[in-house]
Amino acid sequence: MSKIKEQLSKKIPDWRYNYRQLLDEKGSKVISEVTISAAYEGMRGVKGMICDTSSVSADKGLHIRGKHILELVELIPEEILYFLLIGDFADSDSLTNIQHDLKERSTVPDYVWNVLQNMPKDSHPMAMFNTAILSMQRESQFAKAYDLVISKGDYWETTLEDALNIIAKIPAIAAAVYRLRFEKGNIIKNSESLDWSESFLQMTGMDYSPDMLKMMQLYLMLHCDHEGGNVSTFSALTVNSALSDLYYSLSAGLNGLAGPLHGLANQNNLKFVLDIVEEFKGVPSEEKLRAFCWDRLNSGKVIPGYGHAVLRCPDPRFTAFMNFGESHIKDSEVFETVSRLFKIVPDVLKEHGKAKNPWPNVDAASGSLLHYYGIKEFQFYTVLFSMSRALGICSQIVLARAMGLPLTRPKSLTYEALNKF
Repeated sequence: MSKIKEQLSKKIPDWRYNYRQLLDEKGSKVISEVTISAAYEGMRGVKGMICDTSSVSADKGLHIRGKHILELVELIPEEILYFLLIGDFADSDSLTNIQHDLKERSTVPDYVWNVLQNMPKDSHPMAMFNTAILSMQRESQFAKAYDLVISKGDYWETTLEDALNIIAKIPAIAAAVYRLRFEKGNIIKNSESLDWSESFLQMTGMDYSPDMLKMMQLYLMLHCDHEGGNVSTFSALTVNSALSDLYYSLSAGLNGLAGPLHGLANQNNLKFVLDIVEEFKGVPSEEKLRAFCWDRLNSGKVIPGYGHAVLRCPDPRFTAFMNFGESHIKDSEVFETVSRLFKIVPDVLKEHGKAKNPWPNVDAASGSLLHYYGIKEFQFYTVLFSMSRALGICSQIVLARAMGLPLTRPKSLTYEALNKF
């Protein structure tokens, strides 16, 4: 039995008991009010889900299992996966166990390579990545067990198997997408490292430094989870609530991540920064940059990377990236422009008066780090986001099956029905 499965087997009975007790004692308590405007505005702010792996407060940002994300920046992705699932930090033995477990599961079926190699050469990297995941649905342990009519209380066990099998293969699949889509050479199918992030870098064929590995570990950790209501996670959870297996569910969620209002935003923000550097032939002065931002706002355009649906403070993930950049990046016009924008844009947006949140989100900084370390293929950035977010989505789905959460089926109303209110 894997260490994660062993620990979950100990935790789940207590979690189930606590959920049942909460429903019995307080199940009728009202936690949110739904207005007509909320119904028309994407249910923003409506409290109608549970998520134990992470929470986001408007004034402080992301917390993973109750810990602020800036307290966790030294954790690598394997450790954050353990923390998401178990709620405890992995000791050295647990970390070694999960790294070996993932390594043993990491071989990608040959048919996946055939699928990727036969896709159109100009396919979007996200379409390639998600197609590869979906193509492996035949491997689902949950689907096979469900066909055998296993107990509902055991659904989480085969869902965990699917989660670990998918996560183990993601570095190789993402690296293959990178090499095929951007003509970097033949697929590199295996790596030497036990480290999840380093395995990915090795299979891309990149010449990486220790600092680049640290950056990649940070990137793949920071994007791991962001409550249950973001587009990618909510989509995956909804699909999985129908007992579609994790291959179907994760692919559905990551297809949502591919949208420009979600995971695609990081590449759009970096393009904005690069356009500034090109227009000014370097890093503009604060005065010129302020005038540039005002001109952009007055023309009806937004400042990419600023504002967030939930946050009303600087995104702490942005802060983590900036702290890393200030310690490791030297002589970069792109990163210096990102830093200068941070000094200027919030005040400009406050004065402009239309932005509810003038502070930067994670996308304002993440692309500049990838660009500095040589990953300049913008379309690939969302695949990196997906690698990380898969950790949170898979964790949430394992726990959803452990708790026996029911089919997601909110009620919809017509315009006429709403108008009668």
